[in-house]
Amino acid sequence: MTNDYVWQEDMKTSSDAKTTTVGTIDDEILAFTAGKDLVLDLQLAESDCIGSAAHAIMLSKMPVNPPVLTTEEAAAVCKELGTIRKSVLERAFVIEAADQDVHLTVERKLTEALGDLGKKIHTGRSRNDQVAVDLRLFAKQALLELIEDSADLAEALTRFGETHQKVPMVGRTHMQPAMPSSVGLWATSYAEAVLEDIQSLRLVYELNDQCPLGAAAGYGVPLPIDRQLTSDLLGFARPLHNVAHAIQARGKLEYQILQAMGQLMITLSRVAQDLMLFTLPEFGYFTIPKVFGTGSSIMPNKNNPDVLELIRSKAGLVLGYGSAVGHILHAAPGGYNRDLQDSKEPFLEGLATTRASVRILARCVAGLTVNEDKLRGAFDGGVFATDAALALVAAGMPFRDAYHQVKANLADLDNEDPDAAIARKTHLGGTAGLHFGLYADRIASTRGFVEKGRTHFDHAVRRLLS
Repeated sequence: MTNDYVWQEDMKTSSDAKTTTVGTIDDEILAFTAGKDLVLDLQLAESDCIGSAAHAIMLSKMPVNPPVLTTEEAAAVCKELGTIRKSVLERAFVIEAADQDVHLTVERKLTEALGDLGKKIHTGRSRNDQVAVDLRLFAKQALLELIEDSADLAEALTRFGETHQKVPMVGRTHMQPAMPSSVGLWATSYAEAVLEDIQSLRLVYELNDQCPLGAAAGYGVPLPIDRQLTSDLLGFARPLHNVAHAIQARGKLEYQILQAMGQLMITLSRVAQDLMLFTLPEFGYFTIPKVFGTGSSIMPNKNNPDVLELIRSKAGLVLGYGSAVGHILHAAPGGYNRDLQDSKEPFLEGLATTRASVRILARCVAGLTVNEDKLRGAFDGGVFATDAALALVAAGMPFRDAYHQVKANLADLDNEDPDAAIARKTHLGGTAGLHFGLYADRIASTRGFVEKGRTHFDHAVRRLLS
C-alpha cells in the first residue's frame, strides 16, 4: 500500500508531463496510451475532416437558440476543414504527442484558425463515435479499392484461362496425377474463387456502410441532434440505430472485414502455391516473368519466386490480424473499452497487405507463359483411367466391374489423347463447358458496384468540403 502511494505521488509531481486538450498527462503514460496513433491516425486524418464537416453542418441545423453554430459559422468550419484536408493530402499534416490522436489534432488546428468556433466542434460527440466514423469512412474507400483490385485479378485469371482453355493439364488430387484437366479449368477455378471472395467483401462493405456518428460515448446526448442528417451528409446507407451498439460494433466490424480479407488471402495463397509448384524445373508448366523473382547473394543461377512466397506468408499475417482482433474483443464488456485501440493497427495493416497482395498477383498472372510441351508430357496412361472406366459404363458395364477391368490394364491407356479427353467434358463447368461470359458478366457487375459506390461517396465529400 505504501509503495503504491509513493509511486502515485511521484507521478503527480513529475515535471515530465504534457498539457493536452483533455488535461495534463505524464509523458510516459501519454506515450503508452497514445501508442502508435501518432502514425496510424495519419491514415484517418482525411476521414476525420470529412466526418467533422458533416457534424458541423448538423450542429448548425440543430433546433436550439442560440444555435451552436450558425450557417455561416458552419461554412467557415467546413472551409477550414478543407484546408486541413489539403495538408493531409499533401503529407504536411502532423500529429503531435500532446494531441494524442488525429481527433484532437484537427480540433486544435480548427481552434488555432477559428478561435471559439474550433472549440465548439466537439459538441454532441465523443472521440468514441468520432474514431468509429473515421474508420468506417476509411474502410468504405479502402474496400471499394480492394474490390476493384480483386476484379482485376479475377479478370486476369479469366483471360489467362480463356486464352489457354484448350491446353491439356493433368488434374491432381493429393498432389498426385488424377484426371485430365486443362489450363482453362485451373485458371478459372481460381477466378471463380476470387469472385466468391468479392461477394464476402461486398457483404462487409454493406455492414460498414452505416453511420455511428451521434452515438457519442455510446449513450447519446441530451441535445436534439439529427443522426439521419449526418448519415446522409456522409453518404452512408443508414445510421446505426442503437447508440450503444454503434460504439460496441467497433472492433467487431474490423474483425468481420479482416475475416473476409482472410478468405481472399487464402485463395491468393493457393494460387501462389500452385504457381511455385508448377514453375519448378521438374514441372515447367508455366514460366513466371523474372521481374517477380530475385537472385541469390551467393548462387548466380538463382531467380527465386519471392513474390509468391511473400503472398503465401502474408496470407498468414492477414489471418493472424483477424485472430488478434477477435482475441482483443472476445472478453471485452459492453461499452467502450480502450482495448479497441489495439484493433486499429491490425485492421489498417490487413487492408494494406491484402490490397498489395491482390495487385501484385494480378500482374504476375497477366505475365505468365504456358509451356504446352511440358503440360502434355506430364500425361501418362493412369490419368485416363477414370475416363476409360466411364466409357465402359456407357457401353453397359457396371461401374465397379469397369473400375477393376481398367485397373488391371492401365498400360493399355498409354496412348490416349489428352486433347480428346478434355474435349469430351462438355457439361456445365467441365473442361469443354466453361462459360467465360459468365465470369465477364460478374466482373462487370463488380466494377459497376465499385463505380456506383465511389461516385456516391465522392459526391458527398465534394458537397462537404468543396
